[in-house]
This record gives sequence, C-alpha cells and structure tokens, in this order.
Amino acid sequence: MAQTTQEFGDWPLKRLMTEVVGSGPKSADDMTREQAREAFQRILAGEPDETTLGAFWLANRWKRNNPEELAAYTDVMREESVVTADPDCDPVDCGANYDGKHTSAVLGVGAGIVAAAAGTPVVVHSGDRVPTQKATAYKHVLDELDVRTELEPEASAEMVDETGFGFYYQPEFNPGIQALYDRRDEMGVRTFVNTVETIANPANADVHLGSFYHLAFAKKLTETITESERLEYSRAIFFQGMEGYDDIRPGYTKVAEWDDGNDELEDYEIETAEYGMEMESEDLEVDDVTADSATLTEEVLAGEREDHFTDAIALNGAFRMHARQDVDGLDEGLERAREVIADGSAQAVLKELRAF
Repeated sequence: MAQTTQEFGDWPLKRLMTEVVGSGPKSADDMTREQAREAFQRILAGEPDETTLGAFWLANRWKRNNPEELAAYTDVMREESVVTADPDCDPVDCGANYDGKHTSAVLGVGAGIVAAAAGTPVVVHSGDRVPTQKATAYKHVLDELDVRTELEPEASAEMVDETGFGFYYQPEFNPGIQALYDRRDEMGVRTFVNTVETIANPANADVHLGSFYHLAFAKKLTETITESERLEYSRAIFFQGMEGYDDIRPGYTKVAEWDDGNDELEDYEIETAEYGMEMESEDLEVDDVTADSATLTEEVLAGEREDHFTDAIALNGAFRMHARQDVDGLDEGLERAREVIADGSAQAVLKELRAF
C-alpha cells in the first residue's frame, strides 16, 4: 500500500466547492480527473474539516459523479488504501453493497459456497455495519456460521485457495476507507465512498459481480472500470439485486454484462419462473436477517431444505459460475449447483471454512 499523499496541488475541497461542484445539482460542473484525484487524496489524508468534507460529499451526491470522477476516486483508493492479496486461483469478485440488507435473507454466502463446490472460486468482501443502513452484510452471516472473518488479506487469499471461497475484511484490506467510518456515519446518506468500496477488488480478480438500482448506473460502473488505471477487470456483470445486493430477485432481474473490448453493454432479464421457480420477493424475507440467513444457508448446504431459499441459493450459485464462464448458461449451472448440494460437496466446503 502506498503512503497517503501529504503534498497536494491547488484544489482544496473548499475551492472545489466554490468553483466547481458546489453550485447545485443543475449548475455544478464536473471535476477533471486531476481535481477528483486530489480531492480524494486530501480526504484519505484527513485534511478537510468535517463541515467541508460533508458539504463536498453532498455536492457530489447532488450533481452525481461521472465515470471519470469515480475512476479517479477508485484509483486513489487502490493506490493509497487498498492492500491486495492474490490467491493462486482466479476467483469471481463479489462486491455487494457494504451497508447490507435489512429485510430479505443474504443469499450470497450460500451461493458462493455452492459455486466454490462446483469449481468456481469466489471472493466476497464487506465491512462491519457500514453506513448508512448498517445492516446485515457478508461478514455478519459468516460470523453467525462460525467462519473467521477478521483476517489479514494474505490469510483471505489462503482461504480462497484452500476452500474455493474467501472473505476479505474491509478494515484489514482497506484501512483508509475504514478510517472514514465515523464521518460517513454522521452524514446520514450514502456518498461516493459506498460506490467505490464495492470495486476495491482486494483479490485482483479478473471478473466482478456487482449490483445496481438502475441500468444507467450499471453503465456508469462499467465506464468507471474502463476509465480506471488501477482496475484490471476483463469482465463485469451487474444486476438489479434484492435490496441493491448481489442476490437475484424473484420474478424479473435486469442484468448488464460487459467484457473488455466491447463498446456495447449487453443487457437482458432473468425470469425465475423460466427455471421452475414460482416465488415472490416476500418469500425470501426473514425476521432476523443475520441469524436466519445463517440458519437457512447451513440447512440448504446440508440438503435439508427443498423450498424457495434452496432454489434462490442454487440460482445465485449458478450465476456465479456463469460470471466466470465456467458453465454454458444458467441451466447447466443450476444442474451443477443442485449436484453439489445433493452429494454433500457444498456442505464440505462450509466445513472447511469453519476449520480454516
């Protein structure tokens, strides 16, 4: 990790507010890459006072960052905060919204373990009660399952290679972002930090799987990847997941796929009914998201359930196989997912994770 920059240029946040981004959502200008880089360097160095930083974050939210600005923020984060550790395998990078889910079960842990059992290594990463929702994320479900989470990046990489599934913990691999926790918490709204932390890519994976609320945002994120000088994804898939998370929703889910070298973003829909899954979003809601997600995950992996949760975890596991192009379509992926649940392979991965 590079040391946080202490020598800056000519653009303190207050000047950027006055001359560029702070004149309101309709009249504000976009920053140049150099201005956005300097802004985030100053933020990571702890230079702006709380009032100026809060105003800058809000101004960015109102005017909406363009891909060049987001790429600049991402590059500074990767250069000055992110500690990477590469597993020997090349996993799918799953960067769900770090602030978590508060209504429906977190399916990504079970889905990732199913994919790992089928031969598709998966990396997930999150923090701990990240603002603004501070709801249930990957870490909390894994903690409930007695899987170690507070790992240094090298240990996270070893976990991937030993089990096929790995967890990277934000305070360990992204300490500069973690240092902003209290100031983000005081904001009460999401900032661009909520966006860039999901593409931190601590395992330097080749494929990214993420979520979005609107297709236009998926396009912005793929353009951010292409604009970035520090992200080396060659393939990225974003989809309109449940609660903004990386869980395919019952009914229709809009998906956007990007491959390096393709100018056009391919978008399509996944309809769960086409796979014999007649369920609604309400069918995947739970009372206690952390505890119930862990219980459901364990029961599905043990082959003890035949219900909507089993279908949903199998489909999401299949989608991770598809993301890495390890299967020819979701039908083949679903078949593999159900096989590894039925033959005990998925449960064996969870056992290995608990022993790690």
